[in-house]
Amino acid sequence: MTSKQRAYLKSLAMTMDPILQIGKASVSPEVVTSVSEALEARELIKISVLQNCLEEPAQLAQILEERCRAQVVQVIGRKIVLYRKSRDQKEQLWERKPNADKKR
Repeated sequence: MTSKQRAYLKSLAMTMDPILQIGKASVSPEVVTSVSEALEARELIKISVLQNCLEEPAQLAQILEERCRAQVVQVIGRKIVLYRKSRDQKEQLWERKPNADKKR
């Protein structure tokens, strides 16, 4: 992933709300399954790491990257942004035209 692609994904993630939370159970098999399913459905997700989680968000991001075969877009504070191309999509998220879905 190039820096321009990463910057574009960061800009998309800025307006997103976290869809998953990681707590004191850390990265359990259920969390990995949830993250993988969310990535398949959305391609780009934001995860919130709760205060009671004992591990650092950067460490969690690396673990999720390996187990979900995703790419870490960014880790800021206690938020993690992950990207993985969906198997159903024929083109990458950054290759799509931003307003292609909207009708005029």
